[in-house]
Amino acid sequence: MRAASFGCCCPRLQLLWAALVVSMAIGFTIQLLGISFQKRASLSQLLPTLWAPPAKEEVLGGEETRSHPPLCKPRQHLVFLKTHKTGSSTITNILHRFGDARGLRFALPTRYQFSYPNPFQARRVKGWHPSSPPFDILCHHMRFNLPEVQKVMPADSFYFSIVRNPASLAESAFSYYRAVVPAFRHAGSLPEFLAAPQRFYRPGERGNHYARNLLWFDFGLSPPEGPGIAPIKAALEGLQHVFHLVLITEYMDESLVLLREALCWSLEDVVAFRHNLRNPQAVHALKPVDAARLRAWNSLDWHLYAHFNQTFWAQVERFGRAHMAREVALLQKRQTELMQQCLQGGGPLEPGHITDERLRPFQFGQTPILGYALRPGLAPGVQEVCRRLITPELQYKDLLDAKQFPPVLQGNGSRARGVR
Repeated sequence: MRAASFGCCCPRLQLLWAALVVSMAIGFTIQLLGISFQKRASLSQLLPTLWAPPAKEEVLGGEETRSHPPLCKPRQHLVFLKTHKTGSSTITNILHRFGDARGLRFALPTRYQFSYPNPFQARRVKGWHPSSPPFDILCHHMRFNLPEVQKVMPADSFYFSIVRNPASLAESAFSYYRAVVPAFRHAGSLPEFLAAPQRFYRPGERGNHYARNLLWFDFGLSPPEGPGIAPIKAALEGLQHVFHLVLITEYMDESLVLLREALCWSLEDVVAFRHNLRNPQAVHALKPVDAARLRAWNSLDWHLYAHFNQTFWAQVERFGRAHMAREVALLQKRQTELMQQCLQGGGPLEPGHITDERLRPFQFGQTPILGYALRPGLAPGVQEVCRRLITPELQYKDLLDAKQFPPVLQGNGSRARGVR
């Protein structure tokens, strides 16, 4: 009976053992797959910090195929500290176009600068009153003064600026301001000035702020109190808490990509032509010794530039270098397309070749400033887009002024400028 009973149960035991073995195999396989998946997941979490596109772009797709609604809201409250001789006119054109197309309110100077070189004052903004609503965009030359800026701009404003290598900036300033800056005017040449700058430079003399540490001055900083690096670092850390982004002139395309990302703007919003350019033949090629002397003479600017150069590349790393390369290529491609479509001659022209005064840049000093002319025969819609791209800073400011403060008819039929 026992033998018969055992023989009867054997097939059942075999089935149970087989099921158990299969279950163990499946469980072991799942465990291995789980470990492998966890390893892959942890690796993918590490990669985006350097290489992967941001999650927003993964959802939205490429610029030309974007179909989903953006995951961020375009920022429209903007404070741009327009520094001198840094390519800032190109950024101002971008802001002019963006605000103009959307009917945003600009904080405009009565003329073209906010009583520069004096620190910015809210009362210098045309149409401002302590009880009036804030403006949307502030982007013209000023010496930065945060408490006064905050009087005219919303609390959620995005603050940004642009800096340039102090050596090339100083060369450009010497060329542009030579006739009006005493320290430059008395020197026969840039090398002569650099050989003994203290011979020509007098602190506090009107116009001489252009001759030394111009970036430091534009950012509203005073000369450091006391020797050593500590007060310089303290000043730069203070700026770091105010400015969300500082662009780099030498990497304009990368700067525009970062700006576009930070503001949640489109490619069309940030594509631009370079404004306020000199003819390359007029640029004085600096010898290494002269470049070193300029950096030493403008040592505060060098500290400022080095600081924001470091923060800039840290932001590029977070954005991802491969992603940056793709976005720069898209930007350059679109810029080339627009230049071919819009421009007579396909690029910048000497001012004598620009017959339309509305498109001819303001000429200051002895070095010609290049501009652009519209290609003839453009369709009306295309012509308007192209015109906005090439309108110089001063003329565009006047257009915005006329829109924001339109002339009003007086009782005698004459026109007066309205103030809101």
